[in-house]
Amino acid sequence: MRSRIAVLASGGGSNLQAILEHFEWLGDRRGGDVVLVASDRSDAGALERASRRGIMSTVHSTPKRPDAVKLGDLLDQHAIELVVLAGYLKLIPSDVVARYAGRIINIHPALLPAFGGPGMYGQRVHKAAIEAGVRVSGVTVHFVDEVYDRGRIIAQWPVPVFPSDDAGTLAARVLRVEHLVFPRVVDAIASGRKVLTAPASAADAFIDARPAFTLLSHEDSRLAENIELAFGC
Repeated sequence: MRSRIAVLASGGGSNLQAILEHFEWLGDRRGGDVVLVASDRSDAGALERASRRGIMSTVHSTPKRPDAVKLGDLLDQHAIELVVLAGYLKLIPSDVVARYAGRIINIHPALLPAFGGPGMYGQRVHKAAIEAGVRVSGVTVHFVDEVYDRGRIIAQWPVPVFPSDDAGTLAARVLRVEHLVFPRVVDAIASGRKVLTAPASAADAFIDARPAFTLLSHEDSRLAENIELAFGC
């Protein structure tokens, strides 16, 4: 039986789109179905993406919108088994974190623990990486706990930083890799091929820090193959 997945997003939802398209490509082999998309913002593009595909989409309660359904109640109503943060900028309530321990995952546009924490999202991350002078950035998929970007790492993939980069060019390069890595990790979690176990061990993670840089648009399929090989997808 496939896992019931909720995707939380605060923005346009490009990672949501990547997940949905990857699941469509997998067909009956996919480990889960996205049955709910929720946001803290009524104007989030992710809600429109979900609606176009017939997926339930809604806005959950926030301090500015206290009358909406609480996030935890919303997840319960839809019998959610896996929560996926795709560009979601709010801290998950502690009761939800406790209830879904090992079943909430997030993607971050840097190689954590570098350039993470409160306020570190979007181009702020890439600007910080460039200002620090690093030559390698990347993406990190991690389990979510009560602290921003602290949860145990599931997967990482490197992305080069060039001397000519600004935050925009680096962001585009990292996002391209996000769209390949995240759907494959989501499917691995949804299908039970990767779970949070205790105690943590390095062998549990899908970390790949090789300089497997693939930069040209026509090489997406080759990069996807490398990611699947490294993660055992």
